Amino acid sequence: MDLWFTEKQTKDFGITAKIKKTLHGEQTEFQKLDMIETYEWGNMLTLDGMVMTTEKDEFVYHEMVAHVPLFTHPSPKQVLVVGGGDGGVIREVLKHKTVEKATLVEIDGKVIEYSKKYLPSIAGELEGNPRVEVKVADGFMHIAESERAYDVIMVDSTEPVGPAVNLFTKGFYAGISKALKDDGIFVAQTDNPWFKADLIKQVFQDVKEIFPVTRLYTANIPTYPSGMWTFTIGSKIHDPLKVKEDRFEDIDTKYYTKELHVASFALPRFVKELTE
Repeated sequence: MDLWFTEKQTKDFGITAKIKKTLHGEQTEFQKLDMIETYEWGNMLTLDGMVMTTEKDEFVYHEMVAHVPLFTHPSPKQVLVVGGGDGGVIREVLKHKTVEKATLVEIDGKVIEYSKKYLPSIAGELEGNPRVEVKVADGFMHIAESERAYDVIMVDSTEPVGPAVNLFTKGFYAGISKALKDDGIFVAQTDNPWFKADLIKQVFQDVKEIFPVTRLYTANIPTYPSGMWTFTIGSKIHDPLKVKEDRFEDIDTKYYTKELHVASFALPRFVKELTE
């Protein structure tokens, strides 16, 4: 009998993938973690039944979280990733030569442990790289305890349930502003406009009240709900739509390009209306 994994993205809709085998599963201190080998997507990490990343399409999410803010900032040196225990965003951050230190703060150490074991192409920079510091800690508290410490902060969280609930609050965004330097930038994944329109609208309004430059951009990630994913960027000074041509470098990517950097901010009307 065929085995299938199904993520119910709403009570009436889900996606499904045929499974070769389950590599690991456990209830961690914070969430249900499963590593699954699938036929279509390779190894897949799920948390509380939701797809977090897969070997086949992970590059889209990780590149778009990292490179949009990093190319927007003129010289990012100190970078923080909140969440992202699979290591994919850290891997992309390190492609920028100006970055002196990339700090990962992940609340669930088991995500880091099993990503290293079963997703080595994603988590490969989490160990042994002198530019990387990994902390198993609460990202919300780390932000609250930081002041003018970072040039760029990336919030690579799960959906707003369980341990990630506090990462979608106005107070958290205010803390991020304090933790950033005077010309700092942050970005957060903000789910999809088909099923979570209210979330996107609320987050955008909250960020806009704190950051002078607030913009929404999208990417296509097939294993995420609806395939259309949004990111909200908040910047104290620098506008991602006004990056000078000579700021872009030729780095190794599969999805992100300097042309796409600008194009990703061109929103369908129903999505643009969420920012108004």
